[in-house]
Amino acid sequence: MDKPITSHNKCHMSSRCAKYSTCPMILFHKLVSGKWKILILWYLSSGCLRFSEIKRKLPDVTQKMLTNQLRSLEEDGLVHREIYPVIPPKVEYSLTEIGEKMIPLLEQMYVYGIEYGDVVEKVIEKVD
Repeated sequence: MDKPITSHNKCHMSSRCAKYSTCPMILFHKLVSGKWKILILWYLSSGCLRFSEIKRKLPDVTQKMLTNQLRSLEEDGLVHREIYPVIPPKVEYSLTEIGEKMIPLLEQMYVYGIEYGDVVEKVIEKVD
């Protein structure tokens, strides 16, 4: 397996970020890479959710994959997991303070998705 790139020698922004041990874009990519992470963060941007609520919003994700993605987001400090000592156990997920700083980025991605969808729709109409 290839060693992860942390140097800046191939980055076109190396003059801007050489003071960091890891390129900020590589770090950001690590945080959000994963098939479901962006959607999990998006759904949590509206407030805390239980595991089953997240699972309902992502019907194509397996329970194991969702658990892994949530654990990864928790380890990276973006998501907080609150366990309530009740029977049956209740677990809620929410964004941490640093996770909440992603909300403007997620909202920009949402707007871009709308704009892109509109462009694609117009292209399809011209083809038909």
